[in-house]
Amino acid sequence: MDDKVAVALRQKKQSSMRLAINLVHEKSVDACVSAGNTGALMAISRFVLKTHADIDRPAIMAALPTMTGHVHMLDLGANVDSGPAHLLQFAQMGSVVAEVLDGIERPRVGLLNIGEEEIKGNDLIRQTDELLKQSGLNYIGYVEGDGVFKGHADVVVCDGFVGNIALKSSEGVAKMMAGMIKAEIGRSWLSKLVGALAFPIWKGLRQQMDPGRYNGASLVGLTGIVIKSHGSADEASFAQAVRVSIKEVEKNVPGLIHARMSAPVSVPPAAV
Repeated sequence: MDDKVAVALRQKKQSSMRLAINLVHEKSVDACVSAGNTGALMAISRFVLKTHADIDRPAIMAALPTMTGHVHMLDLGANVDSGPAHLLQFAQMGSVVAEVLDGIERPRVGLLNIGEEEIKGNDLIRQTDELLKQSGLNYIGYVEGDGVFKGHADVVVCDGFVGNIALKSSEGVAKMMAGMIKAEIGRSWLSKLVGALAFPIWKGLRQQMDPGRYNGASLVGLTGIVIKSHGSADEASFAQAVRVSIKEVEKNVPGLIHARMSAPVSVPPAAV
């Protein structure tokens, strides 16, 4: 679906995307999984399903591979002009998702920044930092770009502009490294021999870094479950996005987010 967002929202009322989201709204289905245009999917989902009363904006959240497992990162492109209060809500929603999907009692929440020092960051980052310190979340402070993939946090929060660039950059680096390794292995008979001997290692690494293994980004904050699949996903990758939707349905992620967001904030003694 390459239509502009406004056209998709106003004129494409019989599109497969719109009809699928309507079914979620009508409770005829439990979730929608789409590989269509991200902007159109977000706009239609927000228009039809709406956000919960205590949530200002939905966000795009996905799991990314790390050295220790995976990290949930949001926002990955839904909002390019978020304020501190929005990032706080993203952190709260991300914490709920990591808790219920991964079984982490108090997920570590980090704020993506250009450094870990208190003096680093722009006004948005510093103001968000102050809000997160008072949020009652297990907030660990700033996380740098490399820290995201080292597994320093369970949830990493950023605005959609930064998040989308970080996501696309990481995907690009992964593809570049795969291409460089493949080219080097085929450069000479000796490198081919080494490559053959190391094949089990390359195979395991490729499986760990396979984007399809992490396909399926959640549009969190809505009253229903909508999952965005990568547009170029093959059958196996799309099946992974479907599995993400099933897990969110089983755990009632929208309901738990709503319950947590509408509850009074209580700061655990360890967080005071």
